[in-house]
Amino acid sequence: MRKVLLRILPLLAMIAFAGSATAQGYPVKLIKFVVPYPAGGTTDALARLVAAKLSAKWGQAVIVENRSGAGGNIGADSVWRAAPDGYTLLFTSPGTLTTNKSLYANLAYDPATFTPVSLIAASPNVLIVRAKLAVDSLQQLIAYAKSHPDGLNYASQGNGSTSHLTAEYFKTAAGVSMTHVPYKGSGPAIMDLLGGQVDVMFVELSSVLTHIRAGTVHVLAVCSEKRNPLLPNIPAVSEVLPDFVSSTWFALAAPPKTSPAITNKLSAAVVASLKQPDVVKRLDELGLDAIGSTPAEMSQFTKQETERWGNVIRISGTTLQ
Repeated sequence: MRKVLLRILPLLAMIAFAGSATAQGYPVKLIKFVVPYPAGGTTDALARLVAAKLSAKWGQAVIVENRSGAGGNIGADSVWRAAPDGYTLLFTSPGTLTTNKSLYANLAYDPATFTPVSLIAASPNVLIVRAKLAVDSLQQLIAYAKSHPDGLNYASQGNGSTSHLTAEYFKTAAGVSMTHVPYKGSGPAIMDLLGGQVDVMFVELSSVLTHIRAGTVHVLAVCSEKRNPLLPNIPAVSEVLPDFVSSTWFALAAPPKTSPAITNKLSAAVVASLKQPDVVKRLDELGLDAIGSTPAEMSQFTKQETERWGNVIRISGTTLQ
């Protein structure tokens, strides 16, 4: 046994040194953020903001590649199968890391095995209604929905999206029924709500903040734990439906088995970039709250979100192919 250990110990030391050296030299070539959604959305804008900061810090190109389709699964799967060397990373919103596991019966990748890097930012979802809907409060909306079963329709960013699942969560919590109208993204859904074609929508604050400031959208409630500083006069849904919380968050993850040395270095760089004054200002303009977390904190958070939204999905019976 002693002879075996004497042979193994130098090998283990060499492996440890190689890993340390790799992390110390990282990055030495182009880094790619895969955004599993189309260009132009909040995820894409945030990815490009962070990519620019990391590129400036390290003197290496950090690019964004949009690989959309199948609720984010195409892009996520490509990163999941990539080499665990820190050069191909997933920049995503919740679906690919948490809810898709419960929504899709045959997912090609395992979300739980991604290596966490950092939570980036979050935007509370808000409840908006068309201007001519005869309700002025959350209580009135619930009362109207109960007296008109399936008389209201609600828009979402698409089947299985955060806005879809938040509305299903609301239906269960409030004991109401509404008809789902899925869209391909926030933009067309919001435009149809503004035009009066749909009645209700849950959507991240960052997507409608300009409309709110212009007074062209009617906001009934925010889905944060407490009232949002940007909308101090708008109540939280939890004031009527206890514990009702929903946000759209954004995170950076690496392929399975990426070394802690690399993910810790990435995480520290992301956290530092989120503290820069111009980034803070830009996030405020987008209605986003900066987070910046360690890989361990992100791991704990995504596990909690997976369980919470998994329950919502099971109760609502929502499934996707």
